[in-house]
Amino acid sequence: MQRSMAGWGSGLLGVMIFSGSLPATRVAVVDFNPIFLTSARAAIAAILGAIFLFLFRQKRPAKSDLSSLAMIAAGVVVGFPLLTALALQQITAAHSIVFIGLLPLSTAIFGVLRGDERPKPAFWLFSLLGAATVAGFALSREQGGALEGDLLMIAAILLCGLGYAEGAALSRRLGGWQVISWALLLSLPVMAVIALASLPASLPVLTAPAWLGLAYVSIFSMLVGFIFWYRGLALGGIAGVGQLQLLQPFFGLLLAAIFLREPIAWTMIASTLIVVLCVAGAKRFS
Repeated sequence: MQRSMAGWGSGLLGVMIFSGSLPATRVAVVDFNPIFLTSARAAIAAILGAIFLFLFRQKRPAKSDLSSLAMIAAGVVVGFPLLTALALQQITAAHSIVFIGLLPLSTAIFGVLRGDERPKPAFWLFSLLGAATVAGFALSREQGGALEGDLLMIAAILLCGLGYAEGAALSRRLGGWQVISWALLLSLPVMAVIALASLPASLPVLTAPAWLGLAYVSIFSMLVGFIFWYRGLALGGIAGVGQLQLLQPFFGLLLAAIFLREPIAWTMIASTLIVVLCVAGAKRFS
């Protein structure tokens, strides 16, 4: 019980950190192109992760772990950041945040496929209800949406769910911060080359908000958040703790309204509230 509660607490902290990711990305893509933003955030986080691995003298992962680390890198280091950055050139941060409500379902499905978890049937009912609510909002696209942007967000959610589930399973053996650090380090050579090749020509004239957005997604979204998130998934269960992501739209919508001054439609609020109510039911039957 204590282990489970520690997992839920750690997972909640991770969700709160991730909630700032899309608003920060939305700010950053005003000045940075998506390719540079994705590669730069990964390279910066990889360097920080390498420092931690060296300081704490962590042993290298086994060769059998490399395929899992590659999937994690493809999902959360490259796939999700790049696809969301591309999507946020066409849709508002507030609109994109509601798609995060699909992440628990995606994570739970991959948790079953990759983490050998077996939630109760009632869990899927609550999870599908939350996902259907989000899908209904996305289809309405009454504010801040575009079909291509919506499709990019859905693809990002699928890749992110795979990366979350695979990382959580591996974290049970290697530890949460070690997993994300090794995944980042594995992708560093490619990400560093891409970052240098796509480096903006007008760095001195870039705005302060863009730099702050890059800093946030590099340090918090790409590294610090995963330290708590993977620990939470490993301790409390991938499917169960994964439902905490249903709270992320609520936090994210507030941030988008406060810092980006983006309007929040009543349908966004209603959809988010319904989705949040699904957490209690899903938690009970996970």
